[in-house]
Amino acid sequence: MHWELNADLAMRHTMGCPARAERMVTVANIDDIRRVLSELTSTSVPAFVLGGGSNVVFTRDLAGVVINMGNRGVSVDASDSSGDIVRAAAGENWHEFVWWTLEQGYVGLENLALIPGTVGAAPIQNIGAYGVELKDRLHSVRAIHMDTLEEREFSLSDCCFGYRDSFFKSEPGRRWLIWEVAFRLSAETPLVLEYAELKRRWELDGAPCDARAVAKLVEAIRTEKLPDPVQLPNSGSFFKNPIVSAGHFLALNEKFPDIVSFPLADGSRKLAAGWLIQACGWKGFLENGVGVYPKQALVLINPGHKSGGEVKLLASRIQASVEERFGVPLEVEPLIL
Repeated sequence: MHWELNADLAMRHTMGCPARAERMVTVANIDDIRRVLSELTSTSVPAFVLGGGSNVVFTRDLAGVVINMGNRGVSVDASDSSGDIVRAAAGENWHEFVWWTLEQGYVGLENLALIPGTVGAAPIQNIGAYGVELKDRLHSVRAIHMDTLEEREFSLSDCCFGYRDSFFKSEPGRRWLIWEVAFRLSAETPLVLEYAELKRRWELDGAPCDARAVAKLVEAIRTEKLPDPVQLPNSGSFFKNPIVSAGHFLALNEKFPDIVSFPLADGSRKLAAGWLIQACGWKGFLENGVGVYPKQALVLINPGHKSGGEVKLLASRIQASVEERFGVPLEVEPLIL
């Protein structure tokens, strides 16, 4: 366990906004977590849990304590007919964990390769890409309550997963600190190759022969369309793809025949937020050191390392213009503090 005073947060979140933490502690195991939470609870000091910082934008300095998840470790439990239970500590790098599973012969996480962040943050957002969501592979989540220190294993149903949503994003859910995530994985899981963008790519390059080939294909696509936050500060997709009713979509499609959408099982439609933003003229926009990535309008960038307030202001302007033109509200994906 390591403590740091007046910790610089600019390099600890991928948007790179200037911010500092009054105190930051890096925890290495569950015993560290128990000790820190016990101290904070007894003194009523506020706490914020930080993983890889890829889904948070700091608009201010943080009082209290930032808990940096530094725990590591991967293990495999006894298997059953539907696969093995693979457990990973919350502080593990997500992309490195994906490749660890592939190297062990497991299939299932390859479509989620190169998503930034840590394993512990993945269930909070129910990360997803190219036809697969975390919920499709998750077995359970181990967490500890930040106020009561109760330890609990959340089942798949307990997590209440939705589109980029989970119990852990709700007000009560935010008081649970995730310290381990378990996945049900198998070598026999079928490859998921039907997502339109992925399918177009492999039809050009040749169908991938195994899960590792799919992961490499996903990496190539993501590298081409999304900026490396080390080179260009960003938080990945800044807005969720909005979902509208069938009637609303028909009205939009009549007015905007080229609108990009994806049908859902209940008849509603998921709209491509990037298309909506680009249609409003924001793609490639840059002003006062913040802007919209020229290759993908869904990504806000911060090349000037400006404040989180500047990023938030740009996001608000984009939301207003999309709602004015299409009557569709855009929901911000990252947590803005």
